[in-house]
Amino acid sequence: MKTRETFELLRNKKTHLSLRVRLILLVSAELVLSILTALGMWILLDHFLSIDSNVLLLIALVVTSLLIGSLVTTFISRFFFNPIKKLGKAMGKVADGDFSVRLEMKSTSKEILEIYSGFNLMTRELASTEILQTDFVSNVSHEFKTPINAIEGYTTLLQGCENLDADQQQYVDKILFNTKRLSTLVGNILLLSKIENQSIPTHQTLFRLDEQIRQSIVAQEPAWASKDLDFDVELDHVEYLGSEGLLHHVWDNLISNAIKFTPPCGLVRIRLKKKNDHILFIIEDEGPGLSSEAKKHIFDKFYQADSSHKEEGNGLGLALVKRILVITGGQISAENIPGSGCRFTVTLKA
Repeated sequence: MKTRETFELLRNKKTHLSLRVRLILLVSAELVLSILTALGMWILLDHFLSIDSNVLLLIALVVTSLLIGSLVTTFISRFFFNPIKKLGKAMGKVADGDFSVRLEMKSTSKEILEIYSGFNLMTRELASTEILQTDFVSNVSHEFKTPINAIEGYTTLLQGCENLDADQQQYVDKILFNTKRLSTLVGNILLLSKIENQSIPTHQTLFRLDEQIRQSIVAQEPAWASKDLDFDVELDHVEYLGSEGLLHHVWDNLISNAIKFTPPCGLVRIRLKKKNDHILFIIEDEGPGLSSEAKKHIFDKFYQADSSHKEEGNGLGLALVKRILVITGGQISAENIPGSGCRFTVTLKA
């Protein structure tokens, strides 16, 4: 509220020296200073050297104009363009999703102050909207979780009944399948909400990354066994200090994606290597690869390359992976493999 009032005061504030007036005055002062300095040089040169006065005046004018013009132009460019550069950098941060950036109100120009105040007001409003949205999603997800768990529990009991005919059994299976999907979605939303409000990983322990990845592969055996997939796995012995629970989500999501998009009887390649001060995790599938549009949004929340939603998933897995790696100081990239398939590369600090 205070920022909004400041913005309104600046807009209504009257000033005699706007940016346009200051620019006119500075340029005029530059011209007057150049002429006066040139005349001074002409008088001095005429007094000490016996050269044609017209030539002296021309030399004096050229030299002083270049000198003063360079100095004044440097000053003007700093005065007028530095605030614009600061604004450009701040806008870049906002475009990356950082709504905490603020611009210091130290300029003597009304126009710059007005722009800065408007920018600060915008980022405050965006931050408030983001917090409101996050809280709303988190609260609604919490409210959904209890009834979904109840439905899933009762459906599981029904699934074990012996007096169900074929159609009833099919209905129960579908209910259970969809409640599990909904439960996973709610769990992912709650986890993402928690991670987005976290700036550093907590509960750091020293653990084996290679063992954790092996566990993730084994845990997903029903999925890859049903498609008769093969794995080509080479994992270096790597010990890592970090959040074991968070990184488990990274491997689970990336491996499940590779399994999902690799066709039956296909191959998934996994590599884990330690190189000097960083750790590389590479996973490759034999799926259809990524379109140019998918590459731009693959790590966005709720984005799915398959807009028909025929594939299982909710578009939160890779967004979770990206956010976890950001707070752990890691990076992730995606690229297509020549021929067919996709490669995800995770880089962690050793």
